[in-house]
Amino acid sequence: MAIDERKLSALPVPYGMELPDRAPKQRYYDPDFFRLEAELLWSRAWQMACRLEEIPSPGDFAEYEILDQSVVVVRTDDLGVTAFQNACRHRGVKVAEGRGTCDGTFTCPFHGWCYGADGKNRAVTRRKSFSEHNMQPGDLDLTPVRCEVWGGCAWINLGHDAPPLRQCLEPVATVLDAWKVESLRTEWWYACRLPVNWKLAEEAFVEQYHVVQTHPQLAIPERYPPRDGRPTDPRTLVDGELHYLRVMSEGMAGMVHADDVRIAEGLAAMELPGDPGEAMATWHRRLNDEVVRWHREAGHDVPDLNDLEARGLNEPMGYCFPHYFVLPMYSSASSYRFRPLGPEETLMEIWSLTRYAKGEKRPPPAPPEWWECDDPRWPPIPAQDFSNLPRQQKGLHNKGFEYMRLSGPMEGHVSNFERTVDGFLAGLPHERLLPALREVNVNPLERPIVDIGL
Repeated sequence: MAIDERKLSALPVPYGMELPDRAPKQRYYDPDFFRLEAELLWSRAWQMACRLEEIPSPGDFAEYEILDQSVVVVRTDDLGVTAFQNACRHRGVKVAEGRGTCDGTFTCPFHGWCYGADGKNRAVTRRKSFSEHNMQPGDLDLTPVRCEVWGGCAWINLGHDAPPLRQCLEPVATVLDAWKVESLRTEWWYACRLPVNWKLAEEAFVEQYHVVQTHPQLAIPERYPPRDGRPTDPRTLVDGELHYLRVMSEGMAGMVHADDVRIAEGLAAMELPGDPGEAMATWHRRLNDEVVRWHREAGHDVPDLNDLEARGLNEPMGYCFPHYFVLPMYSSASSYRFRPLGPEETLMEIWSLTRYAKGEKRPPPAPPEWWECDDPRWPPIPAQDFSNLPRQQKGLHNKGFEYMRLSGPMEGHVSNFERTVDGFLAGLPHERLLPALREVNVNPLERPIVDIGL
């Protein structure tokens, strides 16, 4: 429920959200604020560490890095996952880097201490040279990190007292389960080094206010009946919708998968009712049915799209606090992950996810090269978003600029998200944070400012 933006109290946090429709600029570059996030947010929140297809077989591992922390996520013999702090218990050397297979043990490259895939210490070279108090049983194992699986991904939490993952991801977990996101697989995986704060980077993707100005190719008037009531040929609306699907497919390099575009093009000439609204509803229902039929015949695990529509679960974006997005459309999806590299530097990763036949063997996706935000290889739509962000980050430093002014109806998610960050930075217990997480873990587009319960 939307609220009066002036009626919420602020938490005692430096540069906190004193008014929910104003975000102080220092939140996006101040080093002390950034250090507070490292201490009280990233050390306590669930984070998407890797996709399970990166570690498909027992013994496979992937390193996940967040700020100065390194975690090794390992596939177990029963195809579960476990995770450990990536530091040898001797002198702290990382026992693993990147991604690979441990072949039963991780061996420290410095002095040869060995650890099993379960993190248990297997060998200490020249053990008798150490004092007894440094060789206590159990104290030599790699330090465990909480790890759970959801949505085709492994998630880690560096803290000890957070609720289970699922509680911290609702209600979006239920929505994305209905989309069968656990069945999606990587088609491509890109990464961008953005010269901006991680929150600023995320907030460029959670509202539609920017679309007409930043992405003019998406403003396709033929998709909508004229507001003046003039008669509209339903065929014109279908042509506009096909144009939109092509633009989304080409502009995102696959957010609407090329297979689904071809299915839609095959329906261009279908008979339609004369009423434009009824015609478009008929066309969309048929398109949903044909997409599902084509993919199921190909052996793909795909949900019934019309059933999702009927249940109100056809959300175009799901957000998982603090840094993971899924944007499903028809059979496939785009996915984003953001990680801070410094107060004014962020790594943004983009996955194009689609469905393959059950049992089809595919190689693990290769970790991407980090492209700069102005690299010409970026698809057109993210390239347009990236063109704004460095200019915004620089603009925040201007002495005459004090805070961002947020539209309550159109940019509410920015406020809800930033105030949830404040809840973590204020050190609130997790039971106090769960109501806020339930308000931000939703489709953020056109989300109003709401009471997040803090």
